[in-house]
Amino acid sequence: MKKKVLSIVLTAAMAVSVLAGCGSSTDAASSADASASAEASVSEEASAPAESSEEASAPEITGEPVEINLTRASFNVVPDAEQVQKVEDAINEYIADKINVKINLTDINSGEYTDKANLSLQNGEINLLWTASWESTIGTNDLVPAEAVYDITDLLPGTALYGSMDAGQWEATKYNGKNYFIPVYKDNVEGYDFMFRKDLVDEFGWDITSVKSLADLEPMLADAKGKGLKYPYLSQKTAMFYRWYINDFDFFTADATSNWVCVDRATNSVVDTILTPQYLEFCTLMANWAEAGYLSEDDVTKTTTDTTTQTQDWAISWWTDVPVNDEASARYGQDVVMQPATDRWAHSTSALGSCYCITANSSEEEAKAAIEFMGLLYTDSKLADIYTFGIEGEDFNYDANGQVEQSSEKYNHSMWESASATVVTPVSNEPANKADLYKSFNGGANTSCAAGFRFDKTPVEASYAACQSVFEQYGFVLENGGVKPADVQSTIDKYQEELDAAGYQDVIAEFQKQYDAWK
Repeated sequence: MKKKVLSIVLTAAMAVSVLAGCGSSTDAASSADASASAEASVSEEASAPAESSEEASAPEITGEPVEINLTRASFNVVPDAEQVQKVEDAINEYIADKINVKINLTDINSGEYTDKANLSLQNGEINLLWTASWESTIGTNDLVPAEAVYDITDLLPGTALYGSMDAGQWEATKYNGKNYFIPVYKDNVEGYDFMFRKDLVDEFGWDITSVKSLADLEPMLADAKGKGLKYPYLSQKTAMFYRWYINDFDFFTADATSNWVCVDRATNSVVDTILTPQYLEFCTLMANWAEAGYLSEDDVTKTTTDTTTQTQDWAISWWTDVPVNDEASARYGQDVVMQPATDRWAHSTSALGSCYCITANSSEEEAKAAIEFMGLLYTDSKLADIYTFGIEGEDFNYDANGQVEQSSEKYNHSMWESASATVVTPVSNEPANKADLYKSFNGGANTSCAAGFRFDKTPVEASYAACQSVFEQYGFVLENGGVKPADVQSTIDKYQEELDAAGYQDVIAEFQKQYDAWK
């Protein structure tokens, strides 16, 4: 019963307003009121601390500042050490008379982030770590069971950080009733779009509004191949089943490497994903696309990079739906357009798609300093802009409307992996009311029947990890067209066989046991 209450709290916290999953429904008027209330709360609470942070700067700060090591991923550019140092210096200069904290900033290329950050984490070299529910090894679902994160539940109340967003965000991101993570207030529901290069849409006259399924892309992929593009469809070296099929399943592990188990929305029960008709359908389609030359083996071998989308070597890819999809054009340095591929869903990990945590090796003094820094970051636009965009005049400028124009190849981050949408200045091609759009976006989603459920893999941890390894050997290859069409079914059979040998049946039984108890 407590778990049901938690689910209700999560639903309210995410301020969803459309249909609830698994056959239930929500009164539209009540949901609209809840959404409006949540938006007002975010707006009021996010703006108030910005004033109080200025007032708090008046008292003289004495003593040596508390140093915290902050590590984050760089998705848009390969980090330039000298420029990162400049940004670190600028941040420390700006905050010196506001809080008694000094940061040591480390940017790691996203392609190397998991391994390098994990090593630094094990060596106790990090105090404040950027992470996400979808990250592997150091993702939110990995860090809590490993006791690698600091319990900040009792440190949050009354702080500028806590007041920077509505209480529902803190409630929705709890694990076992405790706060371990600091969510980035962004698009805190999950959905996906087909993404097209606009110049190709114009050149070929594609009607992207007609695309309702993956199969509908095939005539466009044929055009792209005929043009000689290397990547007609670019998967971005991502196993996409758990994204494209989110309307059918709640992949509550939020991790492609464990997409072999999910909750079927139609039956509200745990299922073996590998044995579903949808999985066969998807893997067969990817195999056919690869054979037709629409999908490159580079995605199978993971030789595409996070900057491949900034080239003109591709035609169609995927995009995580956000309130202002135009930000993709700025990120990729070319105009792109979107067509919705799935609905939007609020679920257990959707609010943790980008977040920070304080590491367990941190002292209480360091933990409090990290919270103080994050409170200022989430309420002070100038600090948020430095942290996100870099040095004004070098990495970015403000246009006539006061919005950001990014120009750097040395330091370039996006709002979603930096700070709250309520405080980071919109870039020049984004609406000035971006913050309001984010609040409305979060209020217009479906609610998953599994919202609030978090799987504790501790009882089957060894088998779980072994199954993830099997995924890398079979699942990733199947989902990226690495198997001939005639061999898809037999490979799926072999995949399931290897999963079972790795202890899969014990894992899914534990999933079912925990989910049934939660329901």
